Amino acid sequence: MSGVEIQEYVELADYNTMGVKAQARFFVEVSSETELEEILTNPRFQSQSKMVIGGGSNILFLHDFEGLVIYNQIMGKEILSETEEEVLLKVGSGENWHQLVMYCVEQGWGGIENLSLIPGLAGAAPIQNIGAYGVELEEVFVKLDTLMIQTTELRTFRKEDCDFGYRNSIFKNELKGKTIVTSITIRLKKKPDVNLSYKGLKEKITEKGIEFPTIRDVSEAVIEIRQSKLPDPAEIGNTGSFFKNPVISQNKFQLLKEKHPGIPSYPVGDKKKVPAAWLIDQCGWKGKRFGDAGVHEMQALVMVNYGNASGEQIWNLAQKIQLSVKQKFGVELVPEVNVI
Repeated sequence: MSGVEIQEYVELADYNTMGVKAQARFFVEVSSETELEEILTNPRFQSQSKMVIGGGSNILFLHDFEGLVIYNQIMGKEILSETEEEVLLKVGSGENWHQLVMYCVEQGWGGIENLSLIPGLAGAAPIQNIGAYGVELEEVFVKLDTLMIQTTELRTFRKEDCDFGYRNSIFKNELKGKTIVTSITIRLKKKPDVNLSYKGLKEKITEKGIEFPTIRDVSEAVIEIRQSKLPDPAEIGNTGSFFKNPVISQNKFQLLKEKHPGIPSYPVGDKKKVPAAWLIDQCGWKGKRFGDAGVHEMQALVMVNYGNASGEQIWNLAQKIQLSVKQKFGVELVPEVNVI
C-alpha cells in the first residue's frame, strides 16, 4: 500500500479517555478521504470489522477489538460561503471539537459557543447530535459528507436526512457502523444572539456581573461550569456523561413526583427530561468506588477509572446503577457512550 502504514496489535488505552486497556488487531491513521478510501478498498480488510476512533471520549472497550481501528486525522477548515449575516464553514471530521469552537469564537462567529469544552472530534458531533446548556448541534448543522464503508461511495447527508433526536441520529441507528464521516458543514452567525436559556448558565453570567454578554463570555462561562462539574480525563479516566438523561411521559413524571416531590425536570416537547445524575445520586451511587471503577464524587453521571479498571469492571458497575435506578424509579438509563 502506498501512503498509509498499518500497525498490528496496538494498545488503545491512550486512544480512549476512560483509559481502559484494549488491543486493536490492526490500526491505521488516516488524514484524507483518499487514504480512507485506500484502506476501505484494501482486500486484506474487506471482511474485517472496522471502527473509527477520534477523541475516544465516547467509547468503552469491554475487550480487544479484533478488526481494524481507523484513527481519524482528517483536518481542515474551509469557508464555503459568507454574507454579512452568516458563514457556512466546512470542517474536517478529525478536527478537535473544542478547538473548533474556540476558533469560531475568535472569529466572532456565533452558534456553537454553548458547546464549548465538549470532548471529541467534529465528525462525531452530528452522530451524537451533541448538545449542552440549551443548544444542540442540529441548530447550526447544514450537512455532512461520509464514505460508505461497504461501497466507498461518497454520500452527503443534509439535516433532514440525519433523523436527529436527543443525543441521537440515523448514524447511531440504521447507519451505525456503515459510514465514516469525512467533513461537516455548519452555519454560524456573524451578528450572533447569545442563548442563555439554560438556568445555570444565565446564573453564572449574572454572577460574573456581565450585563450584555458576548459569545466569548458565554463560552468562558460554559467552560467554567463544565470544569467545576466534570473531571479532566488527563487526570482521571472518564467519558464525561456516561448515561443519557431519560425523557419520560408527563403521566409517568407526575406519578414519580408524587413519590419523590424533589425530582427535577426540563420540558422536552410534551415530555419531561429528568437528570440522570439526580436519579443516580438518589440511589446512593455518587462517590462509590469498587477497586479502580467508580462513580465520580462530584458528579453522579460520570463513571471513572481510578487507574487500572477494565472496561468490563466499569460496565458491571454501570449495569448495577441501571438496575437500582430501574427498581427505585421505574426508569431505564441508556448509556450515552458506545459500549464495544
